[in-house]
Amino acid sequence: MLITTTGAKSGRPYTTPVMYLRDGDRLAVFATHGGSPTSPDWYHNMVANPVITVEVGAETYQARATVAAEEERVRLYTRQAELFPNFAEYQQKTTRKIPVVLLERIS
Repeated sequence: MLITTTGAKSGRPYTTPVMYLRDGDRLAVFATHGGSPTSPDWYHNMVANPVITVEVGAETYQARATVAAEEERVRLYTRQAELFPNFAEYQQKTTRKIPVVLLERIS
């Protein structure tokens, strides 16, 4: 899927491909950055400007991004790592807790 965020500092739009997991009506995305010590820029952009554009399949829509609370983060990240084992490796590579961001359609 593609997400378009607004730059936290620049205010410019940035489009990034990300993997996602469906969770009911929401989509979850994972700020792994390949297990690096810092989160990816798109994560910081979403925190600063939580209304984003989502392109998944033939659909394009606006969504609101919220960072998952710890219990939900663990549940969703564990599920993603079961489906794609490289996600477990990303968490092992870093000391930070990799954030999970929930995307809820708003238009």
